[in-house]
Amino acid sequence: MALIVHKYGGTSMGSTERIRNVAKRVAKWARAGHQMVVVPSAMSGETNRLLGLAKELSPTQTTDALLRELDMIASTGEQVSVGLLAIALQAEGVEAVSYAGWQVPVRTDSSYTKARIQSIDDARVRADLAAGRVVIVCGFQGVDDKGNITTLGRGGSDTSAVAVAAAMKADECLIFTDVDGVYTTDPRIVPEARRMATVSFEEMLEMASLGSKVLQIRSVEFAGKYRVPTRVLSSFTPWDIDIAEEARSGTLITFEEDEKMEQAVVAGIAFNRDEAKISVMGVPDKPGIAFQILGPVAEANIDIDVIIQNVSHDGKTDFSFTVHRNDYQRTLDLLNAKVVPATAATQVVGDPKICKVSIVGIGMRSHVGVASKMFRCLADEGINIQMITTSEIKTSVVIDEKYMELAVRALHKAFDLDQPAG
Repeated sequence: MALIVHKYGGTSMGSTERIRNVAKRVAKWARAGHQMVVVPSAMSGETNRLLGLAKELSPTQTTDALLRELDMIASTGEQVSVGLLAIALQAEGVEAVSYAGWQVPVRTDSSYTKARIQSIDDARVRADLAAGRVVIVCGFQGVDDKGNITTLGRGGSDTSAVAVAAAMKADECLIFTDVDGVYTTDPRIVPEARRMATVSFEEMLEMASLGSKVLQIRSVEFAGKYRVPTRVLSSFTPWDIDIAEEARSGTLITFEEDEKMEQAVVAGIAFNRDEAKISVMGVPDKPGIAFQILGPVAEANIDIDVIIQNVSHDGKTDFSFTVHRNDYQRTLDLLNAKVVPATAATQVVGDPKICKVSIVGIGMRSHVGVASKMFRCLADEGINIQMITTSEIKTSVVIDEKYMELAVRALHKAFDLDQPAG
């Protein structure tokens, strides 16, 4: 008997018929003798609908008090899902019980809308599993030390599922989604993209951080830190597929770099169109200037990605970085209010119409000329590079968003990712 965690995305939970199919699939695993914990997302579109209602009432405010209420509102979508799934399982003749995040409890910090999990008390869940019940836990949410409901940010149900699997030392975490695994890039942009049977934890972490929407980055971090065997697979296969076949399908995130994996110099192409570039112009080129600029941004809980400081001229320099597009205007306002007066910068300029395109592969460690091949490919397509950042296993470029699809297709072909894996 194994302890298995299933996670189902919003599309998989998108209607009562789909919830019924999820229940049949979970019941199949339970009847095979496995202890089952299930973490579903809200029904597709529900979180957007709820937050849209809040925005109608308060279109511009971003106070802590408002963010607290947004979490209270957004968390209800998952509560509906877990209750409906419990009812569907009971209708299948399987004992099931649902819990909100605060009932487990899943403890988080108090960063509303972006909370981070601190601990999970698994005693209640284990007691139900020992009694033969399927346990359904709300994803995406938790509770802080003051008893306030918090949410983990978009895609947080993935994080919840892997965190629960880690806390309970589950044998495997299966992430059921609307795609049948991790591809070399988005098949909607490159129809020739291939599904990978395995992907290394490091590659998956980079791809998630660089814009791949298959898994939320914090879920991959949990999987790596606690070495949780994690598999991405489709919830739209027939629910009665053989368990052994299902357990081998999709893409497995691995923690060992075998010889086969090293043959692939580049494993995939990731992209992110949700970024914006901001430049602080004419700041003094002196020690501490980076902190003076980025410190207030970090204090506002705004994530920063690519950073570039230009060459100094006459004691002045320009400082550029990227943020999520949703934080673009807030960052501009903050810089103009706090950083420009403190640093005597000449101006702050921005561009919300950029994107980031990246090549990822653990094979890049042992091969030279990979970045230059990428740059040559983009140059051949007439695509100008605005910013560059690298690590051992990735190279990312910031370009005009209108060239994103062209860049992805060209790079996918240039690195032979449309060819069968060796």
